[in-house]
Amino acid sequence: MDDERPDVLTIGRLAHRTGLSVRTLRFWSDEGAVPPVARSASGYRLYDAGSVARVELVRTLRELGLGLDEVCRVLSGRTTVAEVADAHVAALDAQIRSLKVSRAVLSTVATRGSTAEETALMNRLARLSAAERKQVVDEFKEEVFGGLDVEPRVRDRFRAYSVDLPDDPTPGQVDAWIELAELVRDPGFRARLRTWMELNTPVPGQGRPPGASIWWARQVVQTVAAARKRGVAPDDPEAVDMLSELFGDTDRAAILRSLEAGIEAGAERYRTLVARVRGQDASPEATEELKWLARALRTADRA
Repeated sequence: MDDERPDVLTIGRLAHRTGLSVRTLRFWSDEGAVPPVARSASGYRLYDAGSVARVELVRTLRELGLGLDEVCRVLSGRTTVAEVADAHVAALDAQIRSLKVSRAVLSTVATRGSTAEETALMNRLARLSAAERKQVVDEFKEEVFGGLDVEPRVRDRFRAYSVDLPDDPTPGQVDAWIELAELVRDPGFRARLRTWMELNTPVPGQGRPPGASIWWARQVVQTVAAARKRGVAPDDPEAVDMLSELFGDTDRAAILRSLEAGIEAGAERYRTLVARVRGQDASPEATEELKWLARALRTADRA
């Protein structure tokens, strides 16, 4: 009989040679990936040594994630392994990015102890498209920066302002984007930041507002951090001397208004979140140093 010849393999013997189940081989055969080379007189499928090699190729392509229809197109010559592999690389990259987003969301949920509703919101924010993320930032820009009476160079800087996730974000960047997106979508935050911007943005023909330098000169923050580390309290005489060194005869009431507006707005948290989303090395958040400075200014004002 044909199925007893040593150079011909029944589907059972092919399964034994390849280590696959008869069921799998029959399915592959029915789909055209491993067609029989002949049929026995009894109608059973017969295979040969070439079929063994073909099975190994099909198995390799399947382990790499190709669908059986793609495997058949490769084997029939309608496409090449390289072309299919290129498409799968793109698909795998997208899947990896999606998995990173999922991991970041779940990590944030675990850290925050979020409710189901909060988890759903964070997941939606993390999975916004690039265009949707841009819209969130553009709406924020318009409400916070729009209509400010500023010099042309400052206006151009506001217009060019952007913050977005890279194509391949780290879990930390996704986590920061979730928090930032929640923040900039909050009408209360937008209003508070707008107030702070109005107090700190240079007006055409005038100098920089007295309090603006605090938010951009890290020297002020570093000086306060050093004082706190030494155990200096906001109402100590040393704090009063430090204020004189830092600000001289500058309008301290204006400085205090700027400080309090920025602290209430959460400007430092916003700054650090933007830097994290962009993947930049940002100086540590200085909210506590600025609160200390505000207390020192209030104390000095009452003295």
